[in-house]
Amino acid sequence: MADRSPTPSSTRGVVTSEVVATGLVNPWAIEFLPDGRALVTERPGRLRMLSTSGQLSAPLTGVPSVFAQGQGGLLDVAIDPQFAQNQMIYLSYAEAGAGGSGTAVARAQLSGAALVNVQVIYRQEPKLNGGGHYGSRLVFARDGQLFITQGDRMNWKERAQDLSMGQGKIMRIATNGTVPADNPFVNRTDARAEIWSYGHRNVQAAALHPTTGQLWTVEHGARGGDELNHPERARNYGWPVITYGVDYSGARIGEGSAKAGLEQPVYYWDPVIAPSGMAFYTASAIPGWQGSILIGSLSPGALVRLELTNGRVTREVRYLGELGERIRDVAVGPDGFVYIVTDSSNGRVLRIKPVVG
Repeated sequence: MADRSPTPSSTRGVVTSEVVATGLVNPWAIEFLPDGRALVTERPGRLRMLSTSGQLSAPLTGVPSVFAQGQGGLLDVAIDPQFAQNQMIYLSYAEAGAGGSGTAVARAQLSGAALVNVQVIYRQEPKLNGGGHYGSRLVFARDGQLFITQGDRMNWKERAQDLSMGQGKIMRIATNGTVPADNPFVNRTDARAEIWSYGHRNVQAAALHPTTGQLWTVEHGARGGDELNHPERARNYGWPVITYGVDYSGARIGEGSAKAGLEQPVYYWDPVIAPSGMAFYTASAIPGWQGSILIGSLSPGALVRLELTNGRVTREVRYLGELGERIRDVAVGPDGFVYIVTDSSNGRVLRIKPVVG
């Protein structure tokens, strides 16, 4: 069985927050560039540049059209591992089309205040009606391949276990959209070749382990059952056959919390934290945090820190609950401090620093 969160209260007096930027409309992601500037997405479909002095640019031009309804819109942003040479960035977003909408990924070159040479490299199929559970985090592996996290689009009874469909899966593609020859289902006619792992509900937090190079994720459960995983090739993470949560009505989901052949999470939350955004802390500006996983919580709203020992969670600490903010994304800046974006119609970028004295 998996380890369960002890649900700690928010710890005060360790870190404090300071405002870097305000006036963002439902910001979803922040990604730092090598020169210290940062890209920030807004769910209605805008991409902004945040200067090192905290100034937000006008929206960059060239951003693809997005389906900005429900949980949809412009979502994650990632920079190419070779950004210094090619200026390439990647955007995930909800895209409208025949049948409804679905997660899509585009790449483009950043040229001043514009995106140029925009190319869609991935489209979730099939598109479905509704506006929920797009997943949508982007993470580059050490071999240069791109992981795309996805949700079940709230069609969980049919989709997450079906290998012919894109919903409820983590995908792995090359930066030009082609499928790597060593993907686990590449030679199966009954499966989508992009699939890396499956049986996921809605993965909105993902990061690469700084030591092992392994992909780690945190996904939303229903009422209970948020999960920390490190998805491995071809593995089935169980949704909706097994879960530690129940339906919002209180009804049971699936067959229980464990079943042979289905993966257990490393750690789970009940009650939930509503996880979104994740980073491993490898800097030194906040003492004692090295090696920790940092996760944004939308509800109750906090910065969640997990300490790991030999791949297991040995401690959970929560901070900034007093802010009353929905934390949508977490990033570590080039200065070693932690940056978060808050999900509201007047969203902010906050810098997290240790309390001095």
